[in-house]
Amino acid sequence: MSVWTTRPARAGAGGRGVGRSGVGRRAEAAVPEVEHLLDRLVVNIEHGRFERSLSGLTAVAAVVTAVEIYLEHYKASFGNKWMWSPILVTPPVVIAGIAGVYSRRWAKTALPIASAVFAIDGLLGEYFHARGVARKPGGWRLASYNVPTGPPISAPGLMAMVGGMGVLAAVLRRER
Repeated sequence: MSVWTTRPARAGAGGRGVGRSGVGRRAEAAVPEVEHLLDRLVVNIEHGRFERSLSGLTAVAAVVTAVEIYLEHYKASFGNKWMWSPILVTPPVVIAGIAGVYSRRWAKTALPIASAVFAIDGLLGEYFHARGVARKPGGWRLASYNVPTGPPISAPGLMAMVGGMGVLAAVLRRER
């Protein structure tokens, strides 16, 4: 049995119906119905339905990431003023992500800008965390001790990935 089945086209020879004026008009395009979740995801991406979902997912992921960052930076007493930057760049991403679910304009303008800033801030965090490990006694020579006990090296990468999701959402086509 095939994974792809299509809805039957409307009446008429060759998939064309006849309008009031007698001139042929195009029948509804056959949209594949799928049996598997992965196949449904591919169809949704092909037909532009994934952009709205990814915009909303970006907003939710930004909130979760910001809460985790806030708690970890709070434990470090916000010792460096740059520790506030992830908290400050989160609200625009959340607002743009939520608005991108409902508005094509927001998804194509505000979301990629806010998400790019979010991703760049995550990459900047990678630098600061690597510098934090280097500043510990022994630096990178004692990486087996300093990496687990120092600032988490891969944590800012999560922020960069969430920003990348927002940029990707803006690049995807939108359902009409």
